Amino acid sequence: MSHHANVAGPSTAKIIAAEFLGTFVLVFGGCGTAVLAGKEVGFAGVAAAFGLTVVVMAYAVGHISGGHFNPAVTLGAAAGGRIAWKDTPVYIGTQVVAGIVAGAVLLVVASGTDGFDAVKSGFASNGYDDRSPLGYSLAACLLVEVLLTAIFLWVILGATDSRAPKGFAPLAIGLSLTLIHLISIPVTNTSVNPARSIGVGLFAGGDAIGQLWLFILAPVIGGLIAGFSYAVLLGSDETVPLADAMEA
Repeated sequence: MSHHANVAGPSTAKIIAAEFLGTFVLVFGGCGTAVLAGKEVGFAGVAAAFGLTVVVMAYAVGHISGGHFNPAVTLGAAAGGRIAWKDTPVYIGTQVVAGIVAGAVLLVVASGTDGFDAVKSGFASNGYDDRSPLGYSLAACLLVEVLLTAIFLWVILGATDSRAPKGFAPLAIGLSLTLIHLISIPVTNTSVNPARSIGVGLFAGGDAIGQLWLFILAPVIGGLIAGFSYAVLLGSDETVPLADAMEA
């Protein structure tokens, strides 16, 4: 991931720091809004919170790591030729760890009020069937997560394309995540991000953990579909690493 033709890219340590910070803020900010303020702000407020986390952190650290904050984004970026496949394990490992740390910190904060129960409250975890907010079936939840993750990646790859308006990618990406949440909070509580799902799911009890597979598998499939198809559908011969596009 070189920054410019003759300049070495950011070190692995900086990439890890950027992805850790970004993913932590996404999970703590988005899921934190749902857990701590969900009754006050409602679905739309939670959707806005997730979008805002991506806007602010993509502007803050996107020029260092590309601002993925999501294993499905990393895999989609690799499939789309924006980062090397060999770089993906560092990104994904960092994102999952950051998500879990954010979930743990959120649990400490949420437990500061009497009677809080992460299992009973659901702890902003994702689910299908009886764990879907409005009881949507496994099939519906699988479809919506694959489709919306693919849409998310098409937006990311398009907004960071060399032909796109410069400097606006974080805004487009954050707004698209808000839109995705407005559509699918009632269906799955919205994952489109395995790190976000794992980060809180591990603290939400056995039923939540038992359903995590869908919120790992579906976003990965959606991300790969978009990554592999972007060049065919919309791409040019020019592709720019995500970090360079964020910096432009």
